[in-house]
Amino acid sequence: MFNRKRRLRQVAAIASISSLVTGCGVLSSDSSGDKGPITVGTTSAPSTLDPAASWDQSWELFRNIYQTLLNYPVGATTPQPDAARKCAFTDGSNRTFRCELRPGLKFSDGHTLDAQAVKYSIDRIRKINLNGGPAGLLGSLDRVQALGDKTVVFHLNKPDATFPFVLATPAMSIVDPRKYPASSLRKDGRVDGSGPYTLQSYEEGKKAQLVRNGDYKGYADRKNDAVTIRYYRESAPMVADLKKGTLDVAFRGLDADDIVDLQKHDADGSLQLVEGAGIEINYLVFNPRDPWAGKPAVRKAVAQVVDRGAIAHKVYKDTVEPLYSMVPKGLTGHTTDFFDDFGNPSTVKARRILTDAGITRRVPLTLWYTSDRYGSSTRPEFTEIKRQLEASGLFTVTLRSRPWNTYVTGYQNGEYPVFGRGWFPDFPDPDNFIAPFVGNQNALGTPYPQPEITGVLLPRSRGESDRANVVSDFERAQQILVHDARLLPLWQGKQYVAASDDISGAEQALDPSTIMMMWQLYRKTSW
Repeated sequence: MFNRKRRLRQVAAIASISSLVTGCGVLSSDSSGDKGPITVGTTSAPSTLDPAASWDQSWELFRNIYQTLLNYPVGATTPQPDAARKCAFTDGSNRTFRCELRPGLKFSDGHTLDAQAVKYSIDRIRKINLNGGPAGLLGSLDRVQALGDKTVVFHLNKPDATFPFVLATPAMSIVDPRKYPASSLRKDGRVDGSGPYTLQSYEEGKKAQLVRNGDYKGYADRKNDAVTIRYYRESAPMVADLKKGTLDVAFRGLDADDIVDLQKHDADGSLQLVEGAGIEINYLVFNPRDPWAGKPAVRKAVAQVVDRGAIAHKVYKDTVEPLYSMVPKGLTGHTTDFFDDFGNPSTVKARRILTDAGITRRVPLTLWYTSDRYGSSTRPEFTEIKRQLEASGLFTVTLRSRPWNTYVTGYQNGEYPVFGRGWFPDFPDPDNFIAPFVGNQNALGTPYPQPEITGVLLPRSRGESDRANVVSDFERAQQILVHDARLLPLWQGKQYVAASDDISGAEQALDPSTIMMMWQLYRKTSW
């Protein structure tokens, strides 16, 4: 949960007393747009405008301009109806999921949104089947059935208690069949959705202008009329604009140094910094096709050398914490298996791992990272990893980087021996920190066949509606991940939202997957 600093709680208390004395509200929701759209800065620019192509942070924009059957109202941790009026499993085995649509739904172009449009949108994802795209989320889906205009039935090929969570992801956004080709991506750079906002204009990598959708029917209680999202490559210029007052909110990609500086501004009352627990993770991926990264001994030696604590402290100024499993703290099934198996960083142990495998020379590795996706700290993070590996005397490391749009294509094509990724969960369940990374088709575009996980543990856990009962399955899954060392968790992040002092709603603006619901933001106003 998010925690405003004490100063802000005191301001709210004073305002409440003042309103009792004067008979007027001092802090209130302002949707009149007196000062123009609320401007939100982020380093997380979309890689696409088509939901069928995205299993990444394009979802931040999608959540606000498209609509899904289910979503997360403020405070909810399980999916609730949005485009749907109601949804539920209709059998005892979690294999038949039925949704009834709200009346009067339509797309921003005026076309009707009905059950056929829902079926079309989901079928389209599977037909396009983009490598590294969201089709991997639909592995348990057998077929979609539209019954009349208002009823959609999802028939699953196996029990899957997580399926409602999948339907709540922005990947399952409902699109207009007349505008989005059935077997290819839309390429005209336009959007026709039914979400809380329409996309008035879009400049790739620079700006998205959102305006209130007057035809929207759903759960979102919009507290503003318009939002402009500005995309930055680095944290520093974003924070500079926030300080100058040309930006109202800064979110995602804030550098550690900037966070420390913003904490000082929060203390003196010039800006506000909202801090909360997060389940964002950062990790390394090893390509099994690479002649060096494909060797288990090399991967395990890297795992034995990497000092997560040093990365968290030296690079991130303790704004993140070391992570020793792919499932983060706060979720069912979190473990410390990497620490349990490898212990503290040790060059001696790493050398033994390599020599036992017959490797006696320095191992050459090329590590790739994205230059503009996760904030300016990514480069010093990888510089620190390079320093640690080379200081062991066991590795020779080359660092390479690309902007996100081309970076994604590179790892999907298997170009990188070792590469860094961040993961903002699709939904808050341990399943979503295991399933997206394994199997022949996954979010990384790097096949990872693991039959015990994909054929036994995940199916068994998905048959269990009470997620407290799946701990042992996810503990076993993580033991397998440690043994294979194909994925190396590094750290778990906290969530920070920085805002000017006249903005409210930041504490409620993030859903359980840490996607920002722009409609929660509003200006404080006097009247």
